[in-house]
Amino acid sequence: MKVTVLGAGNMGSAMALRLAEMEHEVTAWNRSPEPLEPLAGEGIAVTEDLTDAVSDAAVVITMLTDGDAVRSVAEQMLPALSGDAVWVQASTVGAAWADRLRVLADEHDRLMLDAPVSGSTGPARSGSLTWLVAGSGTALDLAHPVLDSLGERVLLVGESQEASRLKLVVNAWMSAATVAMADALRATDALGVARQSLIEVLTDGPLGMPYALQKAQLMNKQEYPAGFPVALALKDIRLLQQADRTTPLLDVVEDRLRAASEAGRDRDDLAAVASVD
Repeated sequence: MKVTVLGAGNMGSAMALRLAEMEHEVTAWNRSPEPLEPLAGEGIAVTEDLTDAVSDAAVVITMLTDGDAVRSVAEQMLPALSGDAVWVQASTVGAAWADRLRVLADEHDRLMLDAPVSGSTGPARSGSLTWLVAGSGTALDLAHPVLDSLGERVLLVGESQEASRLKLVVNAWMSAATVAMADALRATDALGVARQSLIEVLTDGPLGMPYALQKAQLMNKQEYPAGFPVALALKDIRLLQQADRTTPLLDVVEDRLRAASEAGRDRDDLAAVASVD
């Protein structure tokens, strides 16, 4: 299947590589050329011409930083997109932007799935993402081969833009769990307890959360390769706060993410919250 990935950041690149491995015909586009070079080195077709990138694609995935970036690309992309192609909007943009992008797709009479993912670069490369999908059955059927190549679960959560709303809640949960793990490890240090003892209690037990335990390993090594960068986690918390009244827990999580950002950790993994007071 001909698939175009718009956005060659960490996630977009991981998706493009996985799709190529699964024998899809992949084209990658990015506004700046530098992120495309590693993909070209892996034999993936790359281009800086947006119209050329999407004109004969069956599925187009947008994986961009924010709603404004997606809008800017979509305004150029949608007129060039085939009428039977599907736009899979996978960027985390929040509720208001998701609604605007749906209107934009409808104005151009194009098929669209609101389809953010749960999972970071590792699951994208291994094809084990979870897709949160909202849209028509027709669009979902057409895009399913691509979604299945990247994810082990495809969850249909609505027919409009419910997926983008749910994604904000999921990401807030991930951030809160990571902050909780950082504080738990800090507490073991303060009490003179070995960190590994806490990890052993949590591992394979009813209190264990694999995601938080993975973050604990990064915290112990004090190495934070970006799976889910601090800057994006902070952006998503703020999007959720715009959509609903804030809560004391979200305030704490935002404070910790902001402290990590101000300490120069924007590009590091979310686990870097453990590195700042």
